[in-house]
Amino acid sequence: MSTSTEKQAIVNFGSIVGGWSPYEKLTAKEKAIFQEATRGLLGVQYTPELVSKQVVSGTNYRFKCIASTVTPKPLRYHVIIQIYAPLKGEPFITHIFPEL
Repeated sequence: MSTSTEKQAIVNFGSIVGGWSPYEKLTAKEKAIFQEATRGLLGVQYTPELVSKQVVSGTNYRFKCIASTVTPKPLRYHVIIQIYAPLKGEPFITHIFPEL
């Protein structure tokens, strides 16, 4: 059973461990994580707009992005890029899927 201090910590953090936070604007740290994980991707440019987080052993991020193909007539569409940032080591992409 949770103590009142633990419950208050969850309220202050804004999410429950294991649950996804609401989408919100990116911080400078989240932008850096996104850039590091997507570095080297070719053919599509991804622009993150919002982020949701899930605290696990490390952090999962879901970035709502605008994707633009790098072609003479770019196609634009919305995707979600899921990135895992371990406690130690570099963040990496786990999924890229269309935003429904």
